[in-house]
Amino acid sequence: MGLPQKVSGTLSLPPKWINMYGDFIIKNASAVSQIESALRSLTYIIPGRFRESEIASESLHSSVQLLSLYHDSLLARALSRLPASTPRPTPSAHNRYTRFWTAKSAIYRRTALLLQMIQYTELLWEMAAKRKGEKVRWRVIVLLEVVKAVCRLILLRLTNSRVILSPPLPEREIDPKQLEESANGAAESGSEATLVDDTGDGIETPESERNDETLWTMPRTGLSLPSLPDGKDISSYLLSKVLTADDIKPPKALLHRVSGKGELAEVLYILRPVIYAMALQHWKGDRKSWRPWLIGLSVEYGARQLAKNDFRERLAGGLRGLTGLEREELRKRGWALGWWTMRGAFYENITKAWIHSITSSLKGKPLLDMAGGIIEDYEFLWNQYYFPTATL
Repeated sequence: MGLPQKVSGTLSLPPKWINMYGDFIIKNASAVSQIESALRSLTYIIPGRFRESEIASESLHSSVQLLSLYHDSLLARALSRLPASTPRPTPSAHNRYTRFWTAKSAIYRRTALLLQMIQYTELLWEMAAKRKGEKVRWRVIVLLEVVKAVCRLILLRLTNSRVILSPPLPEREIDPKQLEESANGAAESGSEATLVDDTGDGIETPESERNDETLWTMPRTGLSLPSLPDGKDISSYLLSKVLTADDIKPPKALLHRVSGKGELAEVLYILRPVIYAMALQHWKGDRKSWRPWLIGLSVEYGARQLAKNDFRERLAGGLRGLTGLEREELRKRGWALGWWTMRGAFYENITKAWIHSITSSLKGKPLLDMAGGIIEDYEFLWNQYYFPTATL
C-alpha cells in the first residue's frame, strides 16, 4: 500500500469513529441519559469538596455539560429521521421557537451554540485565570461577559428584535426508549401498538387503548373496539386534543417584536452583566462596597420595569396580551432577581453571616451535617468566584 493510500485511510478513521459513537449514543439513549444525570448530580453535590483541585472537579462538570450538548444534537438529528408515522412528544413553545430559528439561520445556530458553550465553561475559565492573579481574573471575566453580550445582541438582531430566550437552543424533549426501539429496528412493532383516531391526527392515545388485552371483539362483525379507559386516561386523552392559542401560532409569532422602549430595555438587560462586571473590577479592592451592587441591580430592575411598561402600552390588554412563552421568560427573569442576594455587597454584608449561622447550627446533627457541608462547599465558590451566581 502506497503512502497516499495510508494517509487517506488514516484521515478517514476519525469520521468513522464519530459515526460509530453517534450510533452508540442513539441505540443506548436511555442509559446515556441516566449516566449524564448521575454525573451532573455528582458535580452539583460536591462543587467545592476538593478545594485544592477545584479546576479538576469543574472540568468534569463542564465536560458533562458540553457532552450533553453534543448528545442533544445527535438525538435531535435521529428524531428528525424517524418516519412521519412515529408518534413524537408535543414540543414546548420554547422548543418550537428556538428550533425554528436554528433551522432558519445558521448564524443563529452557531451564535447560540457559542453562547451556550461559554456559559458551560465560564467558571472553568475564571478558575484558570485566578491562578495568574486577580488582575488577569477580572480581565477574563469582563472579556467573557462582553463576548456573551455580543452574542445576545447578534441574536436580538437575527430575530428581528425579539426577547432573547434562555437557553437560546432547543432543550432535550426526546423519549430515549422510543429512540432506542426505532434505532434497533422495532419501529414496526411500535407502530402497530399505537392507535390513531379516526381523524388521523397522529396524537398518541391513552395507555389503556394501546393494550391489546382490553380490545373487545364484536360478535357479529368481528371488529375490535378498545374498552373505555379509566378516569385518568380520559382526562389526559382529552387534554391532548385541546389546542391553545399558542399551539396554532407559527413559531415566529410566539414572541412579539419589541421596539422603542422595549428594545432599549432588552439591550440594557443584555448589557447588565458587562456593566456589573466592570463595576466590580473597578472597585475590586473593596468587596463590601455597595456601589457595584446598586449599579447592577438598578440596571436589571430598570430594564425589567421598562419592558413591562412597553408591553402595557403596546399590546392589546397590556400584560394579559403576552404569549405564554413571554410570560415564562418574564417569570424566569423575575426569579433571577433573587440571585442579587448572593452577589457583591449584599452577600458580603448580609447573606454570608446568615449562611454561617445556618451551617453552624447544622453541625453535629445526623444527615443535616452533610447538608451543611454541601452548603459550605457552595459557599466556597460563592465567596471566591464571580460566575457561580451569574444568571446570564
